[in-house]
Parts: sequence; structure tokens; C-alpha cells
Amino acid sequence: MNNFIDELQWRGMLQDMTPDLEQHLKEGIRSAYLGFDPTADSLHIGHLVGVMTLLHFQRAGHKPFALVGGATGMIGDPSFKSAERNLLDKASLDHNVECLKNQLAKFLNFDEGLTNKAELVNNHDWMAEFSFLAFIRDVGKHITVNYMMAKDSVKRRLEEGSGLSFTEFSYQLIQGYDFFHLWKNQGVSIQLGGSDQWGNIVTGTELIRKMEGGHAFALTVPLITKSDGAKFGKTESGSIWLDPEKTSPYAFYQFWLNVSDEDASKYIRIFTLLDQKTIQQLEKEHLEAPHLRFLQKEIAKEVTCMIHGEKEYEMALKASSILFGKSSTEDLAALDERTFLQVFEGVPQVNISREVFEEKSNLVDLLSEKSHGIIFPSKGEARKMIQGGGVSINKEKITDPAADAVFPLLQNKYLLVQKGKKQYFIILID
Repeated sequence: MNNFIDELQWRGMLQDMTPDLEQHLKEGIRSAYLGFDPTADSLHIGHLVGVMTLLHFQRAGHKPFALVGGATGMIGDPSFKSAERNLLDKASLDHNVECLKNQLAKFLNFDEGLTNKAELVNNHDWMAEFSFLAFIRDVGKHITVNYMMAKDSVKRRLEEGSGLSFTEFSYQLIQGYDFFHLWKNQGVSIQLGGSDQWGNIVTGTELIRKMEGGHAFALTVPLITKSDGAKFGKTESGSIWLDPEKTSPYAFYQFWLNVSDEDASKYIRIFTLLDQKTIQQLEKEHLEAPHLRFLQKEIAKEVTCMIHGEKEYEMALKASSILFGKSSTEDLAALDERTFLQVFEGVPQVNISREVFEEKSNLVDLLSEKSHGIIFPSKGEARKMIQGGGVSINKEKITDPAADAVFPLLQNKYLLVQKGKKQYFIILID
């Protein structure tokens, strides 16, 4: 167990909190919730900040609630967004909610034997039967339009964006009611969230005060940014997802391995459970030999293992060594097909039928075969580069131009050809 506030502070994960929260946490086991909008069927690494906040809350001995917004997901949070989201139908939302529940269960402890076991809740369960008239009469009357308009997220949208629909404007009221419902029915006294959620969260504390005379608390964590100003969690190919079908474990590992030194020092505090002493030692080692990238390697290991498991981490590690270090046919053969193709994504691929492949008696004939795409434009050039030691098949250097074209096929259908130091080709035998 640890002090939740102290833990967030040294990790750089504390932005704002309401007065007396720390004392409130010291007086016993408390319950807090954090919400996730089901706009996709997977969480991405931008959600990990919230997940880690709940994880630290439970490790401090308190009870976390992960709220999946089956109701609010139908609206879309306008906070600090310039335009309205596309609204999803219920079937899509239900599918997304179920997927997110399964992912969240990997991080939080839901063991029935725990006094502070985690809970998963869906605000659609209490909002679905709420009529519009009942909501505006029983809830809406407690919050003035002036109060709602004063929120930074609303003001900025009106000033800089494309306007704000009534649907979006009502979002903070519905999120505020979520807090009230969980406070009244589940004893949840704290809402956690990103700093862009502060206005929505304190609307909830205000509803609790006005509707029942109760007292509740808010805590926000900073929005994560990259040192170069780019949006965290986004790459040229899109978001970095937790679902391995959307972002492979290899690509996931590579994302963390390639963060800047400045970002690595920040991210290792936020996205891992390593203690302060261990992180400080890693930073010292990194400072002494930054080219060895101790911080990046450790954060990539910790986060990949946490999300995908040790087996996928080992696969990603092997894949990285194949591309950037010395490796062998055995190393290549150890990769599954998905990882192999991910490692060599964008590499030119030539196809050859199995019948034609089996007819090729030597390597030169195979590599200069015109019918399936050009690796070498002529047999003479192929011979010359092989003799010069510039050709490898499945990472094994070939020096005899007369070598037989007999090689173990990767996944029973691929040959990896390396031409020179950096040029690769994949031969697909189909």
C-alpha cells in the first residue's frame, strides 16, 4: 500500500484536486471512478493514463470503479474538441463497451475476496430509463446555464470551434449525474480524470451538493504530450491500440522503444509500476550512456509485458534484433507470420509459384527470375554481388554463386533476401 497522492506527485501524474481530498483518503477505504467513452472497440495508449490512475488507486488500498460510458458515448464529450463527433448506433456502442470491459479487466483486480475489489459499471444501466422530462426537471434545474457556460471546455469551443449543439452541451450535466448516481448508490466519493475533464467533474460535485447536501471530491491528471509538441499516442499510421489485432505487439514495442530521451524519462514514471529508486537508477545509467537507450528499452519491456504478456515481448525483442542486429535463420523462423510481415512491412515482395521455385536449380537463377519480379536485373550482377559477399538468404550470407536454391522456407512460404546492407526483398512461394 502507498499514499495515493504522494504516488501521483512523484510520478508527475497530479494536475488538480479539490481541497481536503488527501485527508479524506487517510480516513479509510474510499471509492473513486474514472470514465472511458466507448468510441472504439479498443482502448489506445492515450487511455493508459486513466487506467494507471485507477491502478495506483487500488494499489493504495482504495476501491476503483471503471465506468464505461454506454450512455455518454451516444453523445460524445465536447471538452476541448473543435467539432462534434459522429454519433454511434447502439449496436456499435454495445460491442465497444464489451470490448473495453474485457481490456480493463486485465489491469484491475476484480477478485471477489478483496475488500477493495474493482468494479465495472456502465452508465447506460441508469440513464436508459431516464425520460427527458424527468432529467431536465429533477437534475437540470440544479445547474444554471451560466454555470455550464463558464466552463473552459465550453467557452473555448464556442470561441474557436464550430459551435456547440444542445446534445454536446448537455454532456457535462449527464456526466455530473453519473457522479451523483455512483455517490448515492455505490458510495463513490471521488471522480478521477484528465485535466480536460475538470469542468465536467466539478459539475458532479455541485450536483451532489445541491441535490443531497453531500460532499464529493475531484482529482485530475495532466494531459500527456510529446516533447516535440506532437499528439501523444499518434503515429503516421494512426493510433497505438491495446488490441493486438489493431496494433501488433511488435509495433507497440517499437513505439515505446523510439520515444525521445526527454519523453522516456516522463513516460517511465506514468506508464510503468517501477518504483522511484529503480527509475532514478535507470536515469543515471541512461545519462552515462544515452546511446544504449536504457530508459527506452525498459519502458518498452514493462509496458509491452503489461499489455501483451512476456511471450509477445520476447517475440518483439527477437524481431527488433533481426532488423537492427545480428541474427540467423533460426531467429527468423522463431517469428510468427504476423510479426515477420510487420518487421519487414513495406519491403518489396515478389511472388513465385511453388512449381517454378522447385524447378530453379541454383540461387542465381532464382534471384534473377524475370517472371516474378526483379531482384537482380541480370545473372551477371547476381553472381558479382554474391561473390562479393553482398547477398544473404534468411539472414545467412551466401558466397557461392553456384549454390543450390535449396533453403528452409519461413512459415513454409517465404524467403528473405538481403541485397547489400539495407535492401530487402521477400519472395513468396505460393
